Amino acid sequence: MTKEQVAEALNEIGTLLELQGENVFRANAYHHAAKAVLELSGDLRQMVADGSIRAVPGIGASVADKIRELVTTGALAYLDELRAAVPRGLVDILRVPGLGPKKVKALYDQLHIDSLEKLKTACTAGQVATLKGFGAKTQQKILEGLTLLEQMGQRVRLDQALALGQALLEQIRTFPEVVRCELCGSLRRRKETCADLDILASSSDPEPIMARFVQLPQVIQILAHGPSKSSVRTEMYLHGDKVVMQADLRVVHEEQYPFGLLHFTGSKEHNVRLRQRAIDRGLTLNEYALANAQTSIPCQNEEEIYAALGLPFIPPELREDTGEIEAAEAGTLPVLVTPSDLRGVFHNHTLYSDGTASLEAMALAAKNLGFEYFGVGDHSQSLTVAHGLPPSAVRKQWAEIERLNRKLHGIHIFRGTEVDILDDGTLDYPDELLAGFDYVVASVHTRFGLPEAAMTARVCKALAHPAVTMLGHATGRLLLRREGYKINLDEVLKVAAQHGKMIEINAQPSRLDLDWRYVKQAKAMGIPIVINPDAHSVGELAFYRFGVDVARRGWLTKNDIFNTRSYTEVKKELARRKRLWTPS
Repeated sequence: MTKEQVAEALNEIGTLLELQGENVFRANAYHHAAKAVLELSGDLRQMVADGSIRAVPGIGASVADKIRELVTTGALAYLDELRAAVPRGLVDILRVPGLGPKKVKALYDQLHIDSLEKLKTACTAGQVATLKGFGAKTQQKILEGLTLLEQMGQRVRLDQALALGQALLEQIRTFPEVVRCELCGSLRRRKETCADLDILASSSDPEPIMARFVQLPQVIQILAHGPSKSSVRTEMYLHGDKVVMQADLRVVHEEQYPFGLLHFTGSKEHNVRLRQRAIDRGLTLNEYALANAQTSIPCQNEEEIYAALGLPFIPPELREDTGEIEAAEAGTLPVLVTPSDLRGVFHNHTLYSDGTASLEAMALAAKNLGFEYFGVGDHSQSLTVAHGLPPSAVRKQWAEIERLNRKLHGIHIFRGTEVDILDDGTLDYPDELLAGFDYVVASVHTRFGLPEAAMTARVCKALAHPAVTMLGHATGRLLLRREGYKINLDEVLKVAAQHGKMIEINAQPSRLDLDWRYVKQAKAMGIPIVINPDAHSVGELAFYRFGVDVARRGWLTKNDIFNTRSYTEVKKELARRKRLWTPS
């Protein structure tokens, strides 16, 4: 068993113990042990063999014995016993946002609810609202959570789907029979979430490709195995999370490849428009060719297909039938921003709040990514759960920033904060402290259940404050886990434009907030966009690339984004904004 598989088993034990109502400390011991296993730098099998696993902090003797059994036999009798004792449906119910083990156990003990279907029935009948500790509001939130689960199905976040897809792609490209190969579908269009992986290859000899594909190490189940198309279920561990997706591989002849790539990239709506253009020209367009009864138009790539249809090349991110055909006809397609256009990032966290790396380490990592500047944005004082900074800690950080800016070369650290927008729309720091920052990111982190009108007024009031530079993660959504709070984004964008504020694309793959549709709307309103990784570690700084994906889907060019500007330009603009207000 790998480290990831062992950690998954330990986490499952902890969860099953919680569902049984066991002591929370006992359950947490397994969760902590799982984290310790994932963070091991040595070889797990060797550590089990020589007994050094017992010396790892967070792994006691009993857990070490279970790890030994898992590693040496690939199974664990204790885990099998727990699985037999706890109805499987209870684990499924834990996927409902807002339901923890205690509530799930209460639902089972009092209403015998052991499946998502029974939970929905009980909520619809009003039974859950009658239970102690639940009530009508909790019942309604459970129903909303069930709806969210139904909508997201088996979808996977972009970052996870991309990592798994690229791992498969890299291996397929090594097959000697493969000429060209690419990821298609919603993944190539960079949608926030994906249902499955579509892979297209070209070759004159597809059967050996199929034989190797179904035997790749990530394959856990063969769903279909044909001479030119196969479907498999794949599995991969990413940062401790198990990602499972269906992957479909199609192999076409080389001359068919550009047409297949265009077709299987989609979207369906975009393809319909292209097929109609072909019909208007006396042709038919499908996944194999652009042709009619008399002739076939050979194309080496997608660019040549678009040209044959009287259009310039349309990037995959724009292929959603939201005006790209009309823009292409008019010659007004934007030159989309690229990752290399970004010169720095704001809204990042360090050890001062809930980050895992020092200020210096984060700044140097930003420099290694080729950035000219790094903006720190640790949490403000009221967010104690994230170790928000009291004013004394803010001033200590300012002093360290000043020292590092004298010491470091090739990277400048800007003094920023992610200040909480409080319930009444005021900010979490007094004006005299806010005046000391180079920029201020204002964000909502609490009271997500406010009515839409109240939440909208709360955010708009904050945006009207002259100290605020940009709005962070505008809806608070967590993809596939939590819907955003109810807010009128049309009104928020209007107020942002009125007061000259920037809006963030939060590039954390679990957020990707602002959604690309509103990014496009913000662009039309002249609102500057900032792409921020919201990094809590050195590695997460690279998340900015997912923000660029959102920006491209929102039709943004380099000039639409604030942090494509040079350090000198950014410093000048931030200073100009600060001069526009004087604290009372």
